[in-house]
Amino acid sequence: MRIAIVAAVSFLVFHYLTPPFCIDGESMAPTYRSGGLTLGWQPAYTFAEPRRGDIVIIRMAGDRVTLLKRIVALPGEEIEFRNGKVFIDGRKLEEPYVKKKGDWNLESRTVEEGHYYVIGDNRSGRMEEHVFGQVERSRIIATPLW
Repeated sequence: MRIAIVAAVSFLVFHYLTPPFCIDGESMAPTYRSGGLTLGWQPAYTFAEPRRGDIVIIRMAGDRVTLLKRIVALPGEEIEFRNGKVFIDGRKLEEPYVKKKGDWNLESRTVEEGHYYVIGDNRSGRMEEHVFGQVERSRIIATPLW
């Protein structure tokens, strides 16, 4: 009986509250390293909206494909990359967590309502090698616990 209760509680906790996520890739380095494991906190945005600087877990396709990214722009804001620096509504965004900056350039664009602009902390390499951009709010499923 105890084993059944422990199994049921474990399933509920690790499926609905704190699902584990394996980190595969260097897009969030040095904040998160490839091969690491983190737990997501799914209730994080139940009563609050995501904020700039939040690290979020995003469901990309199905239940198994997820990405770990940082929110840099909010709905309605204009974002632009100039020589590797991020500008929000024309003002340079201070990003002390970015250790490897590239020389990215991207024309100004407005983040759609109900969307957030996400990108990894590791900006080295060419832009074409990275996954970033607008993501629907409904795809943000959790925030890492550590």
